[in-house]
Amino acid sequence: MRVVIVGHGMAGSRLAAELHARGGDRKVTVLGAEPHRAYNRILLSTLLAGKIDEPDVELAEVSGQGVDLRTGVTAVAIDRAARQVRTADGDRIPYDHLVLATGSRAVVPPLPGLDSADLPDRVATFRTLADCRRILATARRARRALVLGGGLLGLEAARGLAARGLDVAVVHPTPWLMERQLDAAAGAVLAGTLAGLGVSTVLGVPATRVAADTDQVRLGLADGRTLAADLLVLSCGVRPDTALGTAAGLAAQRGIVVDDRLRTSDPDVSAIGDCAQHDGTPTGLVAPAWAQARVVARLLSGEEPTARYRPRPPVTRLKAAGIDLAAMGDPGVGPGEELVFSDATRGTYARLRIDGDRLTAAILLGDNPAVGTVVQLFDRGGPVPVDRRSLLLGRASGTAPAAAATSPALMPDGATVCQCNDVSKGALVGCWRGGARTVDEVVAATRAGTGCGGCRDALAGVVGWLAAADSVAVP
Repeated sequence: MRVVIVGHGMAGSRLAAELHARGGDRKVTVLGAEPHRAYNRILLSTLLAGKIDEPDVELAEVSGQGVDLRTGVTAVAIDRAARQVRTADGDRIPYDHLVLATGSRAVVPPLPGLDSADLPDRVATFRTLADCRRILATARRARRALVLGGGLLGLEAARGLAARGLDVAVVHPTPWLMERQLDAAAGAVLAGTLAGLGVSTVLGVPATRVAADTDQVRLGLADGRTLAADLLVLSCGVRPDTALGTAAGLAAQRGIVVDDRLRTSDPDVSAIGDCAQHDGTPTGLVAPAWAQARVVARLLSGEEPTARYRPRPPVTRLKAAGIDLAAMGDPGVGPGEELVFSDATRGTYARLRIDGDRLTAAILLGDNPAVGTVVQLFDRGGPVPVDRRSLLLGRASGTAPAAAATSPALMPDGATVCQCNDVSKGALVGCWRGGARTVDEVVAATRAGTGCGGCRDALAGVVGWLAAADSVAVP
């Protein structure tokens, strides 16, 4: 069987690895438009902050033994009748099954002074490793930076640049930050936290124009103000890259439409990751992309012919030093009871929505020991405790930390430790019993902690608990 994967990002590279691990008589060809090896896009903000180096964002990749990896090769057309993919250099690559993992592209707003085909000097989007390199090259000689867009990526970019010592301001057209995930009160607390970390905010004012020269870039605002900086980072959202699929006649809306088997309107073509739209919704997160890669690998290998993709409720985590934020569910008004606690001076905000005995939405900003428990309850749909304060404040009856949030021994085996890779506590215990004796060995066996990295402390806690229980010293 000849499988061609178009796209060598986090989704495409994971699918190649999943197929490689399953063996079998298959030839897998992976086409990656970017010239370098696959990398963890989630960690680019950490790279921007200078906390890690480029080798630290690289993903493990497979080549040989049935996998033909071609980087720097752009697919330009699909001939569905002939079952071939045509590349920019004129090659025609035949397939029995084609998988599109083309990801998404950064949105460049239609502002006077910007041309998405050729951005001015000192202006950069924040999406790819090449974008990150361009930002860093300018940041090294900059003192002030502007970030246009106060969503998740924009705030991660802003915090990263502030960590390098730049004076950073975020310009956002809506009245509060991360409006898709947060309510107004949480947005206000987050803005205060950012201010303490060297990031100011300009909210509720759209940008109207951009002017850039060799010395500065100036951003005009709708209220008549003009902000000047040495660097402007555009973080105005992303759009699924469906061009290749739609040109081939595949059904598409916001993304390329797929069913529960991740098949497109052509049964010989699948789509996964950011470019795919399942059940009316593109994903945009790594956990669904990796879950989709597993489903396609099971189907194509014949390992599980009845495999189906079942999306799980997404949890948004802001990955920026000095900010602890988890948001899940619709931040708007919904049925059920609302519990809210806010302490803006300490940068703490917690809001829970509980319908019956189920958690349907939550925002946790700042230090809250119960965040792991809250994520588990939302993810698994388990009943909330009678004393809601144990979730809202991390304390039951206002006295001691919630035990379930701190002790791995009390976690059920089905509790998810790594959301990105869907690794449960039970899987970690099984890995330990299989011979893994260090965090690195557990990571290598399960992939836990290789996504956003937000679970590394919890992962280390479980391994430490197992080591203590077995009286085995862990290096």
